[in-house]
Amino acid sequence: MSKTTPDDLAVTFRSLARRQREALGDADPAAVGGALGELQQHVAAAAGLLGTAPDAHTVAAAIASRDPATWDEPTLDALRRHGLEAGAVLRRIAAVSGAEDDDD
Repeated sequence: MSKTTPDDLAVTFRSLARRQREALGDADPAAVGGALGELQQHVAAAAGLLGTAPDAHTVAAAIASRDPATWDEPTLDALRRHGLEAGAVLRRIAAVSGAEDDDD
């Protein structure tokens, strides 16, 4: 299986806000416990790797604007891990709220 590209990672982070809305649905945010905070922690950690504001769209923009030749594997691997973990949090939120999150 090939690793995600920086472009794939930009799409992942760009879609987090939409996916959060879909996963939460009409449920009260309190119903998902600390999951929303956990999601924000993954965004903040990714932002820290890039030196950007802890906002998913800002993280996505930073990834997309970076010269592909300047990426190092440890940074990409860490961004991949945070993207995957954010997706897992979204799936847990969807399970608790009763909404479906089919977008990986």
